[in-house]
Amino acid sequence: MKKSIFSFRVRYGETDKMGVVYYGNYAQYLEMGRTEWLRNMGFSYKWMEDNGVMLPVVNLNINFKQSAYYDDELFITTKLKKIPTYKIEFDYVIKNKKGVVLVTAETTLVFMNMETNKLMRAPKYLLEKLEE
Repeated sequence: MKKSIFSFRVRYGETDKMGVVYYGNYAQYLEMGRTEWLRNMGFSYKWMEDNGVMLPVVNLNINFKQSAYYDDELFITTKLKKIPTYKIEFDYVIKNKKGVVLVTAETTLVFMNMETNKLMRAPKYLLEKLEE
């Protein structure tokens, strides 16, 4: 399935007194990975919301393997698990510059119509792009 890789540096404010990334920040890192995955597909969260689709997270599972530290360069690989239906599922691997796996994770999001607040099928434009 389609995947993307995104890199960034850990900022000071994302760490604790020992310079270790606070565990709660990883959910934001995964969102950064999803955002870049979508951008690589030719869309953005903003564009989808402007077109009536929102993607709330309904499941998040994170496995911590090693710590990340202030100023580390991290690489997030975001991979689509399968063709989306009413939901879209991603697998993630976060590595440091040395290639050490720090985190593995998975998320499930659902497609919701912003006007009705009801579940909807994956948008046709996304499914068509995935078929390319």
